[in-house]
Amino acid sequence: MKKQNLQKLCVSAVLIALSTVLSFVKIYQAPLGGSVTLLSMVPVCLIGVLYGTKYAIAPCVLYGAIQMLQGGVFGWGLTPSVLIAAILLDYILAFAVMCLSGLWRNKGFWGIVLGTAVAVFARFLCHFTSGVVLWTSFDIFNNPYIYSLVYNGMYMLPELIFTMFGTYALYKTTSIKAINRLVK
Repeated sequence: MKKQNLQKLCVSAVLIALSTVLSFVKIYQAPLGGSVTLLSMVPVCLIGVLYGTKYAIAPCVLYGAIQMLQGGVFGWGLTPSVLIAAILLDYILAFAVMCLSGLWRNKGFWGIVLGTAVAVFARFLCHFTSGVVLWTSFDIFNNPYIYSLVYNGMYMLPELIFTMFGTYALYKTTSIKAINRLVK
């Protein structure tokens, strides 16, 4: 294995571990799943920013699998087809799209901020779609689109704001510059 690939792997593993630890610091826990955490998406978005979208897909999927195992999706008593769909939409795909944070990574500050915003919004769209398709039995508005928008928006909007703030703060510190020098 090349030294550079090993370095990417090690940095990605540390960032996934950091995201996992931060995911335990919950500011708000939604009753049926989803939470606002203390910047847990910033480290996993940083993988895309550092190495690009293509490289970040696998670490983001791994992070989604870790979140799934922590979330207790297997204890919900779902039918096999709904369980598979929930795993794919709410975990694997929802976290895989976090790799989009690296879309405009070479465009400076605004490229990083916009890429991170797109990644978090894409995650929201996965949860929104899941809410419309899979979780309509919890619909209290008699409209699955409004239900999913309200439910997923109540934790994903604050998560987006915190992630944007965290990305901004990280970019403005010297630590991001040191990480960039390390990986090049």
